[in-house]
Amino acid sequence: MIPHIILSGDDNATPIQVIEKAAFSVWLEEQSELVQNWISAQGFEEKAGKTITLPNEKGEMASVVFILSEDGWNIWSLADLPKTLPVGSYVLEAALDAEEATAVTIGWSLGTYQFDRYKSSDKEFAKLVLPAGADADEAARQVHAINLARDLINIPAGDMGPKSLEAAVSQIAGEFEARQMNVVGNDLLTYHYPMVHAVGRASAEAPRLIDMVWGDSSHPKVTIVGKGVCFDTGGLDLKPSSAMLLMKKDMGGAANALALAYMIMDANLPVRLRLLIPAVENAVSGNAYRPGDVLTSRSGKTVEIGNTDAEGRLVMADAITAADEEEPDLLIDMATLTGAARVAVGAEISATFTDDDELYALIEKHAKAEKDPVWRLPLWDEYRSLIDSKVADINNSGNSPFAGAITAGLFLKEFVEKSKSWVHFDIMAYNNRDRAGRPVGGEAFAIRALYSAIKEKYS
Repeated sequence: MIPHIILSGDDNATPIQVIEKAAFSVWLEEQSELVQNWISAQGFEEKAGKTITLPNEKGEMASVVFILSEDGWNIWSLADLPKTLPVGSYVLEAALDAEEATAVTIGWSLGTYQFDRYKSSDKEFAKLVLPAGADADEAARQVHAINLARDLINIPAGDMGPKSLEAAVSQIAGEFEARQMNVVGNDLLTYHYPMVHAVGRASAEAPRLIDMVWGDSSHPKVTIVGKGVCFDTGGLDLKPSSAMLLMKKDMGGAANALALAYMIMDANLPVRLRLLIPAVENAVSGNAYRPGDVLTSRSGKTVEIGNTDAEGRLVMADAITAADEEEPDLLIDMATLTGAARVAVGAEISATFTDDDELYALIEKHAKAEKDPVWRLPLWDEYRSLIDSKVADINNSGNSPFAGAITAGLFLKEFVEKSKSWVHFDIMAYNNRDRAGRPVGGEAFAIRALYSAIKEKYS
């Protein structure tokens, strides 16, 4: 099932005529006087993505004209139409290849997303007949995964703490018969996840390391690590209240990692997949970790706490170390890690870090094709000294206000030693503005590009 997509034909569906912008004036000259007068009366301008409904002689809607961008078809081409067209069913009159047909199907369905867990809505959307050549299974897979990520991020921390995040992973693991181990509370010390424990121990809800494994052990190992800070007060280096308003999204890396894992498993890609999520709440209480503390990580490296609000890299470091111990073919980590990344690339591009040029070229190619933007920032080794510590191997924040996204990436790099290839994504995981198919709220970042890249690399 794909929300608001009709899988079989509908004889009553209204046709959507597709006109390229450059060809609109010629097309208009060929139309009846009724159509020409109607378009003129409406003051319609042939701008890319715009639509106009055309009447028949009885004044009823006969068809829709859609102006296609000069860039051609992509996932977002029709994504605004479900909420702007009159409620009903529509059929696209256009010759699309299979990839284009699948992409616009995904985009149309994503354009109907609503987060209605706490507030019901009577909003209705237009439906699209599945375009010829579209892969319905692929469309359903991607729509489900993206909406999964959106839902998890949008749920407030009161209902999406570490235990609930564990349950969300368990549901997906059960669907695909994946193995799952959860290391909870003081067991984190027994199983050597000391920084996950330190960050999460002040919360009333126990911290945990969620570890899911799926696939044939003989296949290439692909491991995804997602930051699961379910709420971030900043710890003893307390955030101002305004900065806490969106901290329910600080587990956006985990939500995206789980969504990517879902697509990989649902497509049955020939990889041995591992998903690691350190799930914590960075809270304040008498046993909260402190600025100036020195923590010993899973890897044995010691970390001076320069700022308790730089907690994400601490929990990620322990999880990345565990992932790295298996020497995976590909290690991906995703985290809402720094405000500095948002300053560098804005809130709608995934800041990307890797030393593997070939891997980045593959990801970038698919990011462009999928309209899922990434931008590479450097792991500039000269900045490593900015997170030096006089009392430990490394400081979790350093004392410089500059290059924060890069120094965070360099911090994580310290814990990658055996992986054949590693890429780090510093993401927003949230839409601050409405765009076609992308409402304000939790959002999937880079996972469509990664899924496509993994399919090419391992299929």
